[in-house]
Amino acid sequence: MKAKAKLNFINSAWGVSFLSAVMAIAIGLLFGLVILLISNASEALSGFTAIIQGGFADGAKGIGDVLYNATPIIMTGLSVGFAFKTGLFNIGSSGQFTMGAFAAVYVGIKWTFLSGSSHWIVALLAACIAGALWGLLPGILKAVANVHEVISSIMMNYIGMYFVNMLIVSNIHDKIKNQSLPVLKSAIIPKANLDRIFGSQNINIGILIAVLMVVIIYFLINKTTFGYELKACGYSKDASKYAGINAKRNIILSMVIAGALSGLGGGLLYLAGSGKYLQVVDILAPQGFNGISVALLGMSNPIGILFAGLFIAHITVGGVNLQLYSFAPEVIDIIIAAIIYCGAFALLFKNIIFKFSKKKEKEDESI
Repeated sequence: MKAKAKLNFINSAWGVSFLSAVMAIAIGLLFGLVILLISNASEALSGFTAIIQGGFADGAKGIGDVLYNATPIIMTGLSVGFAFKTGLFNIGSSGQFTMGAFAAVYVGIKWTFLSGSSHWIVALLAACIAGALWGLLPGILKAVANVHEVISSIMMNYIGMYFVNMLIVSNIHDKIKNQSLPVLKSAIIPKANLDRIFGSQNINIGILIAVLMVVIIYFLINKTTFGYELKACGYSKDASKYAGINAKRNIILSMVIAGALSGLGGGLLYLAGSGKYLQVVDILAPQGFNGISVALLGMSNPIGILFAGLFIAHITVGGVNLQLYSFAPEVIDIIIAAIIYCGAFALLFKNIIFKFSKKKEKEDESI
């Protein structure tokens, strides 16, 4: 009975997705260990242990830091994963994230007529709208002119980066530090005593908002007619058209929703009151690209994306402790990149798992 239960788990969609993600993570970590051994063999095992321990090494404070770091990449992961579910590759999450961050910070600085809880709520809504608008154009180009969303969204990343730099300098620029001005206190997302619980000044209710969005997107995709239509367009546009589904409208709406999720992620990061400011630099927001890895590891499932985001944040916090063992902090980026690379082979891992499960099933039947 136990063997049959294990086989049923392996054959299930959840089981295959989970095992595929575990394989990607294991291979990525193994590759990371090899890098550590090459860099400094004497301290490789200690450094690898620090990565595995992650936020747990610092107790409640470390867990709080993990939750803080996970919040924006969960949102960008949801953005990319949602687009994946509808047959689109939203590689423009970085630009949408940056536009949302600017809109939130601008409202947080300039809209002084707002006060109390309404200020940070309106700022986050502005972030959603800005991100949605930045996802709108690639959606329209895809739906109307069949321009591949990868091309158009990459272009929107760079346009967004330079556009935000220009807007910062002309509206909310701190000339001395070459960054945005600090937002008003009323625009900072409340901590709701989470900072006292975890002993971390960074954490706030942003993680709760991210979890809420995970639940909403999961319900939207799996429990609504609209979600079914979006997935149908992703599986087959021709079949969905034959069924009377407006494929063009759904493509546009999919990119708009994806953009709003990324934009909200930007707002959650820069309204956290953790000392982060928008910098006037020619660098794309890394959170958008980290969202791709989170979506791949989570198999585009909102629940999977939540846990994948927590895991990436966990080893990122652990990577900071690598500096205690004379390792360069960039090593953790190499390990995460390896996990991302392996995550791209999730379908290959799925096939391996399916073949194994079928072989095991035949062996059990022959006994």
